[in-house]
Amino acid sequence: MKILAIDIGAGTQDIMFYDDSDTIENSIKFVLPSPPIIISKIIENSNTDLYFDGDIMGGGKIKNFIITHIEKGYNVAMEKQAAKTIKDDLKVVEAIGVELVDENSYENDSKFSNYSKITLKDVDIDELSSTIAKYDLDFSFDYIAVAVQDHGFSIKMGDRDFRFEKIRERLYKPLKIEDFGFINVPDYFSRMKAVERSLNGLNPITMDSKFAAVCGACQDPIVAKLNSYVVMDIGNGHTMAASIENGHIHGVFEHHTSMLGPRKIESLVDKLTKATLTHRQVHDDHGHGAHIVNPISKLEKVVVTGPKRSIIENTDLNYYDAAPAGDVMMTGPVGLIKTVEYLKSQNKIS
Repeated sequence: MKILAIDIGAGTQDIMFYDDSDTIENSIKFVLPSPPIIISKIIENSNTDLYFDGDIMGGGKIKNFIITHIEKGYNVAMEKQAAKTIKDDLKVVEAIGVELVDENSYENDSKFSNYSKITLKDVDIDELSSTIAKYDLDFSFDYIAVAVQDHGFSIKMGDRDFRFEKIRERLYKPLKIEDFGFINVPDYFSRMKAVERSLNGLNPITMDSKFAAVCGACQDPIVAKLNSYVVMDIGNGHTMAASIENGHIHGVFEHHTSMLGPRKIESLVDKLTKATLTHRQVHDDHGHGAHIVNPISKLEKVVVTGPKRSIIENTDLNYYDAAPAGDVMMTGPVGLIKTVEYLKSQNKIS
């Protein structure tokens, strides 16, 4: 079985091409700028009016560069599906000065003849395939697994509350981490749904990037010997921590990394393991939230991964830097690969 695993973060896209006929350490690996970074650079270097088509992708950085481009005096037009990259509520997109247009207006309306067109998508499978094929003459894959962060969208509540509402729905009892992988993405996860659409016919499996990182960290050979511990994915923007026992998630919290000092991390981890941390405590501290089913019996170790993991060094926690497949940058892809293997072993995919 061959699996192409892609973890798209805020700064990089981490890619692993795994063939189970060989060890995972011998997989082809790439660490490249993330698609949002690439698109942002194109916008920054542009000196023309811009037209965007394509689909929803990670848009935090893209939004800021579009606003700056408009402030420079340029026009920006976006097809409505692509515009949801900025915000699912299109009234917000219009409010920043973007002109919303119908699909194929670039080809059908001469007004846009002098606009430069940019196509939005998180995964350019043709480009990635041609790149990897240069290094593997027998390149083909049975499954493609992609991780992106997706808060979900609801008109009834903010994205922080909605994200944890959906976590609560799934984590109503201790759950295998791999069960957070999606074979069919619900419509309310608009970014993951866009990835799924772009990979139609290629057996896509999608997963939130935070859960992919937690799953990958658990595959480190040292971590695999533990039974009761916490995994923290300390990212550039967000940090997720999950309490693990007997191979199942018992609780999670998610916060903004910039707001986490050593003492706060120690307190949050302690409350997570004891199941005394509430959603409101994290949410009111301007984090995303928390949901805990059960306490865990003890804290053997705090397992860390992610680009900002060095902040754990200033705590008094007993921590360990996970490096699944011998490479900390491949934590997300390894988690995706493990998820595909698990889903196949459970006959959830053919």
